[in-house]
Amino acid sequence: MSQAKKPEIKPTPWTYFFVRLLFKFVLKVFYGTIVVENEHFIPKNGDACIVCANHSNSLTDALVLFLTRVQRRNLLRLTAKDTQFGKPTFQSWLIESAGTLPIKRRKDHAEGEADNTVVVGALVKALEEGDAICLFPEGMSRYHPSVAPMKTGVARIASDVLTQQKDNPDFCITLLTCSITYMHREHFRSDVLVSFNPPLKLTPKARILLGTHPSLLNCSPNEPSTTQHAVRSLTTFLYDQITQGTITAPSWKIIRTAKAASRIYVPLGTGMGLGDWVRVVGRFAGEAGFGGVGKVRSRKPSLHSSASSIGKSGIISAEWQPGPSEEEAVVENMEHSSISDEFVETLARDIQLYQSHLERLGLKDFRVLQYNTLSRRRIASRILIRIPLIVALGTLALPGLALWLPVFATVAYFTKKHKQTGPVWDTYDEISQTKLIYGLAAGATTWLIACVVTFPFAPATALLVPGVMWMALRWTEDLVAGVRSVVALARLLLVGKPEMNKTLLWRGDIHARVMKLAIERLELPANPEEFFSTKKSPGPRWDTKGGADKGRTQGLWARGTRYFSLRRRRKRDWNETMRWYDQTYFPDDEL
Repeated sequence: MSQAKKPEIKPTPWTYFFVRLLFKFVLKVFYGTIVVENEHFIPKNGDACIVCANHSNSLTDALVLFLTRVQRRNLLRLTAKDTQFGKPTFQSWLIESAGTLPIKRRKDHAEGEADNTVVVGALVKALEEGDAICLFPEGMSRYHPSVAPMKTGVARIASDVLTQQKDNPDFCITLLTCSITYMHREHFRSDVLVSFNPPLKLTPKARILLGTHPSLLNCSPNEPSTTQHAVRSLTTFLYDQITQGTITAPSWKIIRTAKAASRIYVPLGTGMGLGDWVRVVGRFAGEAGFGGVGKVRSRKPSLHSSASSIGKSGIISAEWQPGPSEEEAVVENMEHSSISDEFVETLARDIQLYQSHLERLGLKDFRVLQYNTLSRRRIASRILIRIPLIVALGTLALPGLALWLPVFATVAYFTKKHKQTGPVWDTYDEISQTKLIYGLAAGATTWLIACVVTFPFAPATALLVPGVMWMALRWTEDLVAGVRSVVALARLLLVGKPEMNKTLLWRGDIHARVMKLAIERLELPANPEEFFSTKKSPGPRWDTKGGADKGRTQGLWARGTRYFSLRRRRKRDWNETMRWYDQTYFPDDEL
């Protein structure tokens, strides 16, 4: 048998390159820090690949995947619901120009029919040609605290491709899952984690180091039931891999409790990497049992690096084989040592009350800890130092804020209008998309008007206006943070010693119980501040390129010498947004 010819690497369409460059810029303006972990897991150009991720932020989810390194993948074929195509809008043009394929959803068609045969055929053909395609297995975007059960589409497409290539011993398709986590997806200058997980390589024939997956072949000698079971098993594997890398819970109340517990467990702020922070919160949200009995998500041992293999290239690969059928599956009961469900329920209630108490005081948890180390005189001196700095930053930012005013006004108008179109769960996942598109349109219009008004100096204006707007944004970020700090320090003075001492004792009691839960049930380190503050803290990640430490502050020297950075603000914690108050609000679970 002759050896199959390796697919040729396709050139990047200019429209795709333009859209990618444009929104890479827009995303870096909208979000404060975008951390991309494990880019080295992305297969190189010419290798068939399906990228699948969780879907909680509509079009923005696809855009953040554009931020991956062009050197490894110059083209990623996207999919989107067909109702976004064929409209005379900038959003529709954007989606079509990126080479996106339309997917029909039953909920969008009155007749309830959704025939995607042609599109699936196009995706299979693209994979056979060595393309990379992006799919969201949840099937739809939604504003919800949990990752939805995944549909079998990704596994079925992989099965179809392997069946088509069953006689090609050199064919290999990579399933690459990606866990996307937004600290506050719809809020300006919040942070995003994009974490690629170890890839799963599937082959129709035996191949050294990659294993075989004959059960996915939809042909003889396999029975249809065998292939269907393999497809369901593979879908479960993809779900487990994605959810292990993000924050998911049955309710917003649990998410709020998990974040508060994490801040008590490891009060390092950005002294720890964003990836480590997300995984700690995810552990509290999914495995602590804050939702009550039966609400604990078990860890999958098969997803840890110890269950992965290392290929010739040194890249870690995930391993998967179909497990037992549903009838044969055994439900595993997690052993929680001496931790009882009553202990966890009481702790969850106390954490919620403590967090509500902090919100009434207008303080963060780390301010409570500061009260022990700062005298009233030092608190007052810090306030006096910050006030002139705030005035100086406001003076510097004022000219640029005049240019930002039409952008903020346009975004506020269309965001308010969009919120009125439906309930929270169906509209909030599109807020960031709305802000990005209308912010881009308003910003481009402002830039164009400035160039026209100063036409004789248009070339200089074309460069000067974006620079002034960016510097104004950076100064405003530090201005807002300064105001927040002054208000918090003033409240420390006004609250009174008896109230603060009572709060400190309350926190000490909760901290002891959180540590017990973290160590005995969640198997987290007993020395979190030392463990996570080291430059190369070990953890369930495989990033060797340093991308995981983006936006991280380490040590007093770094915080002092790098207090102001042109690229991004040196935040105190990953919960920070460009608001006058700490963003701890989550929608009611009934909405």
